[in-house]
Amino acid sequence: MTTAETSAPADAPPEGCCSAHASTGQHGYTQDKDAYLKRLRRIEGQIRGLQRMVDEDVYCIDILTQVSASTKALQSFALQLLEQHLRHCVAHATTEGESEIDARVAEATAAISRMLRT
Repeated sequence: MTTAETSAPADAPPEGCCSAHASTGQHGYTQDKDAYLKRLRRIEGQIRGLQRMVDEDVYCIDILTQVSASTKALQSFALQLLEQHLRHCVAHATTEGESEIDARVAEATAAISRMLRT
């Protein structure tokens, strides 16, 4: 089999992307990318704070309180990102036909399922 036979069609979205990305060149979060990065840096700071607390032998309950806050911050970030995915990728799939809708809904459902397991 040649490389041409194994590669995706020219109009197919890049691997791991939806058709909305292929048509707009943007992911759903692209417009708010700076805000997302700012939130992630804040969460990163919380995680570093946890490391510092352990290093400084802080009382375990105080560390657990911070773990809970960090976990909630990540969950909130994930929900916001999921909302963008639904508004951008899943909504765009409605213009692409039934199989694309099914694929995007299945993808979102799997993501929600992973989030609920944590």
